[in-house]
Amino acid sequence: MEVRDDNEYEDLLGLWSDLESGLGILLSSPASSQEFERRVLQYDRWMQTLLERDTDTGLYLLFQLASHSSVGYSASHALVTAVLCHLIGAEMALAAQERDALVRAALTMNIAMTSLQDQLAIQVERPDARQAEAIRSHSARGSDLLASLGIRDPLWLDTVARHHQEPDSRDELRRLTPVLRLSLILQVVDRYAAMISPRRAREARSATDSLRSILNGRSPPGDEVGHQLVKAVGLCPPGTFVRLDSEEIAVVMRRSSQPNRPFVAIVLDARGDRLNPPRLHRTAGGSPGIKSALSASAVQERLNHPLILQLGAHAARHG
Repeated sequence: MEVRDDNEYEDLLGLWSDLESGLGILLSSPASSQEFERRVLQYDRWMQTLLERDTDTGLYLLFQLASHSSVGYSASHALVTAVLCHLIGAEMALAAQERDALVRAALTMNIAMTSLQDQLAIQVERPDARQAEAIRSHSARGSDLLASLGIRDPLWLDTVARHHQEPDSRDELRRLTPVLRLSLILQVVDRYAAMISPRRAREARSATDSLRSILNGRSPPGDEVGHQLVKAVGLCPPGTFVRLDSEEIAVVMRRSSQPNRPFVAIVLDARGDRLNPPRLHRTAGGSPGIKSALSASAVQERLNHPLILQLGAHAARHG
């Protein structure tokens, strides 16, 4: 679904926001939901439908939302993580059963601490002893809660239960058992998605800093997940900011066939003044190239997102 005007932008943003809001209600009050599993599967299909329309636009909206607001953090984080897991699953050609278990585990991994996670996102103080214990035990409690809500897929339940456990195997991803493979993918993506999102106690990190941090000192299969993440969404995904060699600042609009050379819209000149309108640039086509990734807090200007996404649609049509 290309964004051709402000109305289409608002419609698409509304669909993603409605998905996030519905997921938030489900995760906050799971026991109040009839047919819990069916609802999760509906949100999974809804997410896939939006991504099929335009994956880059979906990523743009998600990364912008995730990096600029801590309101409803738990649902937003679950949705970003599920989208990234879905794209990695496609990149790795996971079997349908594994893909489904991975994405549904991503949507529900923190179900035992939804309210606490929202609180921690706006809390300046470090977690107290009670909160720390809830964080430590949430994986096992989440798996038990899902089972009590009628989830019977052992791969889904085991992936949630293990998603904070480091695997002791150094085998390649494809040689790991399904539950070790999926829990490792979820663990890496979970941490990455958390780092790009702001909390009151800290600013969000840039996409490349986040990736570098989660892979520092990891086992070979963990490194492989990171490489698959880069292949799926790029080193600087749509919706994230970069500084160019020219010292101009741009927002990434769309991926290209080269993970480190996306299509960008230059939004600030070298002096930091806003460009109106933004200028389309294909970093794969020549200089200026990308000098560094930036956190969202580096850009305080209010951007014209509908126009930027229209430039992205033009880039998609004309390569």
